[in-house]
Amino acid sequence: MPTRLHRRVPKVRDLAPLIRFRRPRLSSTRRRLDAALTIGDLRRIAMRRTPKAAFDYTDGAAEDEISLDRARQAFRDIEFHPGVLRNVTNVRTGWEVLGQPIALPFAIAPTGFTRLMHTEGEIAGARVAAAAGIPFSLSTLGTASIEDVASAIPQGRKWFQLYMWRDRDRSMALVQRAADAGFDTLLVTVDVPVAGARLRDTRNGMSIPPALTLRTVLDASRHPRWWFDLLTTEPLAFASLDRWSGTVGEYLDTMFDPSVTFADLAWIKTQWPCKLVVKGIQTLDDARAAADLGVDGIVLSNHGGRQLDRAPVPFHLLPVVARELGADTEILLDTGIMSGADIVAAIALGARCTLVGRAYLYGLMAGGEAGVGRAIEILSGQLTRTMRLLGVTCLEELSPKHVTQLRRLGPVVPGLS
Repeated sequence: MPTRLHRRVPKVRDLAPLIRFRRPRLSSTRRRLDAALTIGDLRRIAMRRTPKAAFDYTDGAAEDEISLDRARQAFRDIEFHPGVLRNVTNVRTGWEVLGQPIALPFAIAPTGFTRLMHTEGEIAGARVAAAAGIPFSLSTLGTASIEDVASAIPQGRKWFQLYMWRDRDRSMALVQRAADAGFDTLLVTVDVPVAGARLRDTRNGMSIPPALTLRTVLDASRHPRWWFDLLTTEPLAFASLDRWSGTVGEYLDTMFDPSVTFADLAWIKTQWPCKLVVKGIQTLDDARAAADLGVDGIVLSNHGGRQLDRAPVPFHLLPVVARELGADTEILLDTGIMSGADIVAAIALGARCTLVGRAYLYGLMAGGEAGVGRAIEILSGQLTRTMRLLGVTCLEELSPKHVTQLRRLGPVVPGLS
């Protein structure tokens, strides 16, 4: 015989502990950001709130966007190997990078035209980075000046990213301004002899400042707040450069110098008094050549997939470069990072630090400075949780034994079937 259930009318004192009303959030922005649990969530919010041309400039990559897809897939194709029964009550997520301490093993990457994504732009990113104890990188194509960023975060770590122009004197004038403003690291980007074919930008007619065409006017009706902010704040321009009325690709092709060589890199090193890092390394041979010049670090990067499509995946290259050069040269990594677990995997395989670009910009587009804060909060929380689940209490304990790279693609060896 089945047991009969005895039902009763619940008493108020029984229900009271079960009833928990959330405090109402009066800010719609805050409500949206609180509901975002991943960088992907922030991306979806950003897509709704930002005009297509601006969103696609951030979200897109070169040509068929294969490089970006492969880089993200490489992080999805990892297997973690956790250790259990470790005391992970306290976890330390910081260490030294390029001679100074950081609180988390990632920095905000240099991004161009950032006020196009949200009018708070680079200043929002710099403030959040300083509060989080991580470096902020300002691009040559930034829309906040070197001096304004320095003023916004006088005690924060500031890195300056340099594109070597055809006009070397103007390039070095920027370098001198960065040194005078207290920037402690120069990131020299070396994978841009010409601009990549960013087809989304071409199809959108992406220009700086945005042009009011019929298409953009129609788009404005769906994003009135973005356009209101754009039109009622300081006109969008390159803070370190002259204004430009053409497309982004046209501007980059007039600026980038296809004649730059390792000799120029050596010359830049003589001009810069602080730490020098080379960004855009994609082969072991080039990593060795940069290290032989005595640079302080290299960034394994394919420019977020925005230059050469089908370029090497930086995360795949990381283990061999770390084995060969990691003892003497600090290795940084970018491209494809969308979670704190991705950062943990990179550190385990030999990176000293990672750079996050799109992840931070999705937060910026989703909610300005508060959105950047939410992005950093998400990455930090994921990173800490992943470390605990792996059974490690500090970055020094992470090693290749914690990660296996599972490869979908492998090189074809001639003569073998």
